[in-house]
Amino acid sequence: MSFNVLKAALAACLALAVAVGASAQSIIRDAEIETTLRDWSDPIFEVAGLNPEDVDIVIINDPELNAFVANGQKVHLHTGLLIAAETPGQIKGVIAHETCHIACGHTVSRTRAADVASRPALVSIGLGVLAIAAGAGDAGAALIASSQQFAALNFFVHTRAEEGQADAAAVSYLSELGQSPAGLVSFFEKYRYQEVLSNAKRFPYFRSHPLASDRIRTTRQLAEETGLMDVPPDPKTQRQFDLMQAKLIGFLEPLARVYQKYPRGDDSEAARYARAIASMQASDLAGTLKEVDSLLDEFPENPYYWELKGQALFEMGRAADSVAPHAKSLEFLPGQPLLLINYARSLIARDEDGDVKRGEEALRDALIEEPNNSFAWSQLAIALEKQDRRAEAELATAESAYHIKNYPRAYIFASRALENLPPNSPEARRANDIRNVTDPALPENEDYWRRRG
Repeated sequence: MSFNVLKAALAACLALAVAVGASAQSIIRDAEIETTLRDWSDPIFEVAGLNPEDVDIVIINDPELNAFVANGQKVHLHTGLLIAAETPGQIKGVIAHETCHIACGHTVSRTRAADVASRPALVSIGLGVLAIAAGAGDAGAALIASSQQFAALNFFVHTRAEEGQADAAAVSYLSELGQSPAGLVSFFEKYRYQEVLSNAKRFPYFRSHPLASDRIRTTRQLAEETGLMDVPPDPKTQRQFDLMQAKLIGFLEPLARVYQKYPRGDDSEAARYARAIASMQASDLAGTLKEVDSLLDEFPENPYYWELKGQALFEMGRAADSVAPHAKSLEFLPGQPLLLINYARSLIARDEDGDVKRGEEALRDALIEEPNNSFAWSQLAIALEKQDRRAEAELATAESAYHIKNYPRAYIFASRALENLPPNSPEARRANDIRNVTDPALPENEDYWRRRG
C-alpha cells in the first residue's frame, strides 16, 4: 500500500470525523425558512467582509444538532439545531461563528491541518498493514482502526485556536450590528455537559466544535464587554423564529409531539401554523383548512399561508382547487422561484385549456432564478411532454438528472434529445454539452459509472 493511498484513506476518515457531509442526507427547500435565515445571515456575512450572494445556506433534514461549513462558502444547518434552539440569538450566534470559518480562511487552513494531523495516523495504518502481512491480523486491524482517532485528536489540536477566533469574531459581528451576543453564550452554556461525554455520544456539532470551560468563559467575557447582552430580539425576528420552529416541528415531528408543544387551546399564530401542517401530514384536510383559514383571516397577505393551503389541496387530490391559493401566494411574493414551481405543478395537474403552457412559463421563470433546480427541470419535462415536445422534454429530463449528479440518466436522455433537436440550436448545443461531460468514455467518469453498475 503506497503512501498516497494511505493518505487518501486517512483523509476520508478524517473528513467523517470533522463534519457530516450533506450528501448522505436530504436537503430541505422552503421559501419562508430560507427567507428568515437570509434575513438573519446576510447582515452577518456583510460585516464579516463577505458578499452574501456568494454564500449559500443549506438546510439539512437531520435531527442531530449540527452546523458546519463545507464545499466552499456553504453554511449547512441541521433541522435538529433549528428546532433545539431556544432563541433566535442562539441560531444567529452559530451562524456568526460559522461565518468566521469562511471569512477567517479556516477552510483553507483546516485542509493543511488535516494533512499534518494525518501523518501519525499514516504510521499507524502502515504498521497495521505490516502486522497483518506478518500474520498478526487482530493486532493489525486494531492499529488501523485506531488511526482515525489519532488523526482526529491531532486535527483538533490545530483547530482549537480557530474555534476561539470564530467565537470572538461572532461576538464582534453581532455587536457591530447592535445585536446581542447572549445567544452564542447561552448556546454554549446549555450544552456545556457535552464536554464530559465520550466523542461518540456527543452531538455532531460538539465533536467538531469541542467545548471547554475556558472557551465558554472567554466568550462570555467578550460578550459582556459589548454591553448588548440584555438587548432582546426585535418583534419581527421573534415572530420569524416562532413560525420557523412551528413549521419545522409540524412537518418533521410526530403528531403527538406537535400537539404536546402546540395544544388545541393555544390560539397563537405559531400554534395554529404547526397544527395546520401536522393535520396536512396526517391527511386531515378539514383540520388543515380550519387552521390555515383562521390564519388567512388574520393575515390575508401572508404568501406562505396561501402556499400551505395550495399544498394541502394539491397533496390531497384537489389539484384544480390548489391553483388559486398558489396564484394568490405569488400576488404577495411575485417571482419567488419555489412558489412559482408550486403554482406550475398545480396548473400542469389541473390541465385545463392553457394551463400547461402557463405552467411551462412559470417554470422557466423559476429556472432563471434557480437554473440548478432539478425538481423544476423534472416538472418542465412533464409540461413539455404534455405539449408533444418530446425532444425538449428529454433535454429537460437530462438537465434534471445532471443537477442531481445522476450522470448515466443525464447522458442517456441528452443523447436521445440530440436525435430530434434542430442541429446547432441552443437546445442541441446544451444537450451536446451535457452528453459530453457525462460521457462514460471520459476517464474522470469511468469510476462513477462503474460504481453505478
